[in-house]
Amino acid sequence: MTDYGRELQFGVFVTPSPDLLDNSYAIAEIADEKLDFIGVQDHPYQKHFFEAWAFMATLLARTERVRVVPDVANLPLHNPAVLAKTAASLDVISGGRVELALGAGAFWDAIAAMGGPRRTPGEAAQALRDAVQVTRLMWSGERSVKYDGDIYRLHGVHPGPQPAHEMQIWLGVAGPKLLRYLGGHADGWLPSNSYYPPEALPGMNEQIDRGATEAGRDPASIVRAYNVFGEISERESGEPFRGTVSQWTDDLTALAVDTGMDTFIFGAPDDDLTQTRRFAEEVAPAVRAAVAQSRR
Repeated sequence: MTDYGRELQFGVFVTPSPDLLDNSYAIAEIADEKLDFIGVQDHPYQKHFFEAWAFMATLLARTERVRVVPDVANLPLHNPAVLAKTAASLDVISGGRVELALGAGAFWDAIAAMGGPRRTPGEAAQALRDAVQVTRLMWSGERSVKYDGDIYRLHGVHPGPQPAHEMQIWLGVAGPKLLRYLGGHADGWLPSNSYYPPEALPGMNEQIDRGATEAGRDPASIVRAYNVFGEISERESGEPFRGTVSQWTDDLTALAVDTGMDTFIFGAPDDDLTQTRRFAEEVAPAVRAAVAQSRR
């Protein structure tokens, strides 16, 4: 059992679809009132999606409090120096309401079709490590920075603007080496239950903790976020992330106190507004109360 004692955070996954635009605005309104995060997937090659950063900028402009995070940014189709500048710019404009989550890439045929690189797993991992270093330098406030990475390089660029707050870098990674790298160099982890079920999380968290310890960092300083796709219903279910508010409360409470996850971003079927409202108004407060009781 691992509970890092971190404050719980809750969010909602919003699909950047033109067909769901009014619904997305309604979800953003709920999130701004009751949740901590809006997560937006970044798949530029998907013809039915908006460009993620344009969509995130719009959501930030329509809200006042909630934070927005790319879930996760598609690194192969974004230059990391420009991406860092975009994120920092939106952070300043929004008053410190952006975090940056990076992914090494997937769907390589689609990426290549859009003019992006087709990377091997090793190249994708190195590109992600380079991107973290490039991002830190672009946010550094230094007059001029250089970086000679294997994939990405900086040659005397003048970085800026600096983010309005200490913006975090989360990584959507899974392999042991990248998890250990995350523990030593990044600020958060963002997997999804559709790829990594609850039983896989403890072993993965152990790798993050190992990397943090080896780097002299406190493992509890690292955000453990989890995209949870499922359905809230009136009927009990034997499946995780499907069932009643009480079942959801038990599932997420167990993930927090037994597995160490602290941030839950809910993805409802078809971005259902009623489901989102139930998560924000019923599930999230119940989980906060149950975790607080467990910790006492």
